[in-house]
This record gives sequence, C-alpha cells and structure tokens, in this order.
Amino acid sequence: MITTITQRGQTVVPSEIRRKFHIETASRLEWIEDGGTIRVIPIPHDSIKGARGIAKGWGLSGALHEERRKERARG
Repeated sequence: MITTITQRGQTVVPSEIRRKFHIETASRLEWIEDGGTIRVIPIPHDSIKGARGIAKGWGLSGALHEERRKERARG
C-alpha cells in the first residue's frame, strides 16, 4: 500500500490496515527506524490486552513484517 505525505508531514493509514490492527482515532503509533526501513507499530490502548494478542501468535510487528513481505512480492 502506498500513501502520500502532506506538507505538514501527515499521512493516512489505509482503512484495511486500520481495521486489521484496530487503529482508531487517537490511537498511538510507534515509528522505528530499522536499517533502511521504517516500522510503524500500533500501541494498544490496553497494554495487557495487547500483550495477550502478541502471545497468541506473531504479534503486531510480525504481522507488519509479513505485510511488508507481501508488498515486496507484489512489486
């Protein structure tokens, strides 16, 4: 997915990503520089609930890595 940065440095999180990761108005995102890439990690409103979600599977960062892999495969 490709988005554009505005003159004010803002961008839009695509609706599919917002739904998948439960990102809502006033949600917080952590931006991490990782070598030549930027990772955006949603911070759960309830950290205990968020920790439970991570324990169930890949977690948020794993899902983001998987999404990035799919984007690269699409070209």
